[in-house]
Amino acid sequence: MSFRSMEEFWPFYMKQHSKPATRRWHFAATLSSILCLIYAVLFNWWFVFLVPLVGYGMAWYSHFYVEGNIPATFGHPVWSLLCDYKMFGLMLTGQMDREIKRLGM
Repeated sequence: MSFRSMEEFWPFYMKQHSKPATRRWHFAATLSSILCLIYAVLFNWWFVFLVPLVGYGMAWYSHFYVEGNIPATFGHPVWSLLCDYKMFGLMLTGQMDREIKRLGM
């Protein structure tokens, strides 16, 4: 599948994250990776190596063991990262349920 924009990729991304538990795992993964990055910048730069391990590790766990699919990151790494932050922002601001309804999921 080829996507030319994030707007094209977003519905596909959301179908790959159809279960609420998968989205919660992604939220925790993104938050944890952001906290690791902040800690690395403020206290110990070695923690920067944990950022992708924590973020992708938790997110991929949710795909393999909760959602039962292959992470979109494997085929579309840039779009997936951007959409992950979009999903994180929607969840953080309480707008995720409205977006799910908008997409007809």
